[in-house]
Amino acid sequence: MTTRIAPPVLLLVASLALTACSSGAEGPAAEPSTDNSLVDVHEAGVLVVGTEGTYRPFSYHEDGSGDLTGYDVDVARAVAEQLGVDVRFEETQWDAIFAGLEAGRFDVIANQVSITPEREATYTFSEPYTYSPGVIVVADGTSGISSFEDLAGKTTAQSLTSNWYALAEASGAKIEAIEGWAQAATLVEQGRVDATINDKLTFLDFRKQTGDTGLVIAAETDDVSRSAFTFASGSDSLARAVDDALAALATNGTLAKISAEFFGEDVSVAPAS
Repeated sequence: MTTRIAPPVLLLVASLALTACSSGAEGPAAEPSTDNSLVDVHEAGVLVVGTEGTYRPFSYHEDGSGDLTGYDVDVARAVAEQLGVDVRFEETQWDAIFAGLEAGRFDVIANQVSITPEREATYTFSEPYTYSPGVIVVADGTSGISSFEDLAGKTTAQSLTSNWYALAEASGAKIEAIEGWAQAATLVEQGRVDATINDKLTFLDFRKQTGDTGLVIAAETDDVSRSAFTFASGSDSLARAVDDALAALATNGTLAKISAEFFGEDVSVAPAS
């Protein structure tokens, strides 16, 4: 039977154990490390993952079977396999998910958590496993819109409460207020508005679910949202082991395969600048 623990992880665990046991014969004993996050996961034999379970296509239950699935769920499963442990998901509402992490209910959050300076001040992040710029979506064959500057004087469909509303307004667009993406996509398809701005993942998921919609991406933002696994502060050893796992999954094509399943293209790599 093939072992499930990758050699780099075994070496890291062994190194941590040797460090903890060293007597420091040639000098003062080093301060014992208080970061047992990776050792604890290996001793438990399971990576406990906090996720919503209601956030399609990232973390949700399949129609019919009711099985938990999604892009983040499948990436977390692949990471746990690389670490050589089982995985258990703790489904938690978004409003309580960070409190659950801080309380130790789970080891990590896998729920499209965007890396922000405010969160970096409080939590530890892995390397990103999702990248998504904002995009202008137009009807196929539309001319005259190939940049955000081109939106000046055009009409875009935007939710009043979204960040994309502010971007459309700053770009000089006239705004048709809508409830959400589905309505925006319909208005663009019908030619009732010129465009809509949204997250690229939203568009890719829509295209994956509906097939050829007649909508295309006309331009992307330079700013890219990066989402990563989120750990409690001080869980550096576990976070770095997850980084190693993600690197291995990128090299062997697993991340690209999972991305293609849910989005039709690889969203695990940063867009070319």
